[in-house]
Amino acid sequence: MDDDRAARAIRQQVRTDRLFGLEAVPVRPAGSSQPRQTSQNKSQALRIMDEQEVRKCTRCDLCRSRTQTVFGEGDPDAALMFIGEGPGQTEDEQGRPFVGRAGELLNKMIVAMGLAREQVYIANVVKCRPPDNRTPVPEETAACWDYLRRQIEIIQPRVIVALGAPAAKMLLETKVGIMKLRGTWQSFNMVQPPIPVMPTFHPAYLLRAYTQDNRAKVWSDLQQVMEMMKK
Repeated sequence: MDDDRAARAIRQQVRTDRLFGLEAVPVRPAGSSQPRQTSQNKSQALRIMDEQEVRKCTRCDLCRSRTQTVFGEGDPDAALMFIGEGPGQTEDEQGRPFVGRAGELLNKMIVAMGLAREQVYIANVVKCRPPDNRTPVPEETAACWDYLRRQIEIIQPRVIVALGAPAAKMLLETKVGIMKLRGTWQSFNMVQPPIPVMPTFHPAYLLRAYTQDNRAKVWSDLQQVMEMMKK
């Protein structure tokens, strides 16, 4: 047992030293001895919502400037869900969430947690790109809110990571800023049972302020998520 603890400590130190790097030592997904199985019913429900509602959506003015909608992707039966703010230019062009520079960093974060992108579910608060990648306005987030709420209800993740202030504020119905929220467990209460939410910095923010302190804060947040997933 002592050898096992020592090995875990070494792996954790390597991950910390190579924070978010692909060289990190992979570990088995927390709380799981084998890959989670995708639910056919969940996959179908998400596909129908995307094809019949989101892609045709004209609820707000973002529909006028989009190339295509960005619904979300990943394992419909995922235990872990990442929720960001909204699509950027690359996402708008490809129709997939987090595939630009911020997406590359998110992928590294997921790998450092011992997971693969295909094992989690990734979505955004709004499904269309705001012009010039600006922050979505309240009318836009309100228009998309029902889609996101239903995605969460269908997927039923065990834990949600809120990436950045817009996602955290929407999920938690709060005006508290991300600097105060991050690193502290919150709760998404619109489903039963409530889902634990860990707010942390958006990968795009880390790219703008890629300091050792900020990286350490995000890694600390993700370590808490890993521990929660073991319970």
